[in-house]
Amino acid sequence: MIKFPFSKKRKETEISEKIFETRTIEAKDIIAPSSISVNADSINLGKRFAKSFFIFSYPRYLSTAWFSPVINLDQPMDISFHIHPVETGTILKQLRKRVTEVQAEIMEREEKGLIRDPALETAYRDLEELRDRLQTAQERMFNFGLYLTVYGNTLKEIKEVETTLRSILEARLIYIKPALYQQREGFNSTSPYGLDQLVVHTPMNTDPLSSTFPFVSFDLSSNDGILYGVNRHNNSLILFDRFSLENANSVVFAKAGSGKSYAVKLEILRSLMVGVDIIILDPENEYKFLSDAVGGSFFNISLASANHINPFDLPTPREDEKPEDVLRSNIINLVGLLRIMLGGLNPEEDAIIDRALTETYASKDITAETDPGEWQEKIPLMSDFEQVLESMEGAESLVRRVRKFTKGTFAQFFNQPTNISMDKPFVVFGIRDMEDELRPIAMFIIMRYIWNKVRSELKKRILVVDEAWWIMRTEDGASFLFGMCKRARKYWLGVTTITQDVNDFMKSSYGQPIITNSSLQLLMKQSPATIDVVQKTFNLTEEEKYLLLEAEVGEGIFFAGQKHVAIKVMASYTEDQIITTAPEEVLKIRRAKGEL
Repeated sequence: MIKFPFSKKRKETEISEKIFETRTIEAKDIIAPSSISVNADSINLGKRFAKSFFIFSYPRYLSTAWFSPVINLDQPMDISFHIHPVETGTILKQLRKRVTEVQAEIMEREEKGLIRDPALETAYRDLEELRDRLQTAQERMFNFGLYLTVYGNTLKEIKEVETTLRSILEARLIYIKPALYQQREGFNSTSPYGLDQLVVHTPMNTDPLSSTFPFVSFDLSSNDGILYGVNRHNNSLILFDRFSLENANSVVFAKAGSGKSYAVKLEILRSLMVGVDIIILDPENEYKFLSDAVGGSFFNISLASANHINPFDLPTPREDEKPEDVLRSNIINLVGLLRIMLGGLNPEEDAIIDRALTETYASKDITAETDPGEWQEKIPLMSDFEQVLESMEGAESLVRRVRKFTKGTFAQFFNQPTNISMDKPFVVFGIRDMEDELRPIAMFIIMRYIWNKVRSELKKRILVVDEAWWIMRTEDGASFLFGMCKRARKYWLGVTTITQDVNDFMKSSYGQPIITNSSLQLLMKQSPATIDVVQKTFNLTEEEKYLLLEAEVGEGIFFAGQKHVAIKVMASYTEDQIITTAPEEVLKIRRAKGEL
């Protein structure tokens, strides 16, 4: 039996213990990929791929914010600018030598009798101008390297991003190349180490170099229009004329309490000041206070109200319109209204209703051949339509359903001649007291009445449809609203649709087309339940998505054509006293006036 010394036994014990020791996990172990593979044209970081590029050629002139489209791409990427100052004295010597060479070449061509070379003459002028600016310290020279590293789950995805980058940059005569066999150096150069391992430089003076600054915010200030708010990017004023765009339509999406009504009322008040007429379809009667403040007309529309609108009203044809076209369009819209009122129509009933409407107007001597100037004195009522239906074969079911609106409590609203006018520049139709089941019908009738008035007289107007999802609940109502948005531009009308229930609005097949036909869009605070729908609908970036989730009251994103900015809606004290909807503020104002 062999015995080992005590020291040797202790040493073996320590070695065996170290085998089972676990190294402490550090932060770098957590964030590091499981593997890294460097290839000729890409790097494999675990399950992700990365590819680095460099810009190697620029045009003679660079426009301001030319790099912004790349920055705003909704694609993860790392971008690095490496700016290396160059000694001015060294550059002046090189420029002097180059000027001499160019001048000598120009003189040589003149001596040989060759025609002038515009490229040489342009280069000579540019060199001389740059020398003068360097000499007077107006400019400095730099070696500039711009590198990009894009990321994707597959090489195909990275190839698509590369194609997008090339299309954006080559449209500006700027060219990129992948860092072949230098992917590691490219990755390091775009990482926050401050290392320039690619060393692909382009000489650049101060002026073009400043144009590469990527964080340039849009400016929506103009000489015309009204103040919408303050640009949160740069604190400039958002002054804009919605009628200067291809159409003057607007959509406003926001959750309750985010300040959407406040923002719309502010726009209304300021639009009135520049001579724009305002018409409002108000489901909650919340614009009555504003109407009283500016001396407008407020019509309370309900079954018990003294204000009536005849569904059979006709617009007065303008000089450029044919009476038969106006009459036909009105009958088509009436069929849609009756489809809602009667709970739907089958194809046979649809044809009967269409024929009955034509005969109803004809019974009052309203046809394409009669004088349109006499139409307004002969407008039929719902009861006249019922009498025509009674004389038609197969209309028994329709007659029974129509009687609901010609006799009893419903007749008070649906079977009366129109007794209101829209002579004032501010008109509000309040439907808060209308029964919920009749509210979509009432909104349709009011919008038809408004549309007829808009078509009759060409005038700059804004129509505000608050809680537009009510009218969007029916196919015919949504179709009519879309038709108004699509044709409004021809009649100098801007339609503003407001809704807090984005999901209900987008369930309609006309939801997206209405947004598409609205050049102005205002998004304010959104709820987590609807933010994904809003992000998809408006193609928002992740940053813009979180901006809307975290926005304060009165803050949001303002879209005008292709531009959009973060906005903060602000009002003066006087404006705030007129348009506020906060209950505590309203009570305070009413107490101050002695109304309470």
